[in-house]
Amino acid sequence: MTNTFLLQDAHAAADLRTYLARVRVVDDTAVRLVAGGGVLAVYSAVLYPRGLLDSSPTILGLRTFAETSGAGFDRVVPPAAISDRLAALDASVDSPAVPLPDSDVRTSWSGIAPPRGGWERTGSVSSVALELTARDGAGEVARAVPENTGDLRVQRVRSEVWSRPLDGYPEVPSGIAFAAASLGFLVGEEEVPLYSSGQWLRASPVRGHVLVRTGRAA
Repeated sequence: MTNTFLLQDAHAAADLRTYLARVRVVDDTAVRLVAGGGVLAVYSAVLYPRGLLDSSPTILGLRTFAETSGAGFDRVVPPAAISDRLAALDASVDSPAVPLPDSDVRTSWSGIAPPRGGWERTGSVSSVALELTARDGAGEVARAVPENTGDLRVQRVRSEVWSRPLDGYPEVPSGIAFAAASLGFLVGEEEVPLYSSGQWLRASPVRGHVLVRTGRAA
C-alpha cells in the first residue's frame, strides 16, 4: 500500500490545506483521495442520503492536484488527518511528501463513483447566480434550524433547500450552488459550464468541480 503522496510544490500543499479547511466546515467526516496517472483527486461530500427514506441528492466537491511520485491509491480518510500532516510539513521543501493515515474511515458516499468520461456539455450558469442562490439558501437553512437542533432535523432542512431546482435549470439542484460557493470554487464573474453523463451532472467553475447524482445510489 502506498503510504505517501507527493505534491508539486509548497504552493500546492497550501492550496490543498485551504481546500480541506473549507471541506471541514461543510462535513468534517471524510474525504476520498484517489491518486493515479500523476493526479491526486480529492473528493468531499456536501450532501448525501442518510437512511432509507432520505431522497437527498448526492453532491460531491472535487479538486485535483498534480501528484509527482507516481503513487496509486484510493483511500477514504478524515480531512483533519491530512490537514494536520500538511501543517507539519517543512516549508523549505519544494515538493513536500504527505504521509497518509494508517487506516481508512467508513462513509456511505465514498462508494459512489462518478463517471470519468462520457460528459456532454448541456449549458452554463452565471457564477453570480450561483453565489446568490448559495447565499439565499444558506440563510434559509440558518433561519429554519435553531441552535442545538438534532442532526436529523438539520439534514431534513438542508435536503429540502438544496434539492430544489436551480432557478431556470429544472434538472439542476440548488445544492450545486452551495457546493461551489462553500468550497471556494467560484472566483469572480464567469460562466460556469454544465455537463451531464448518465445519471450525473457536473458544474466546472475555475477552481474545482461539483458532481451531482439525484436520488439514492443503485
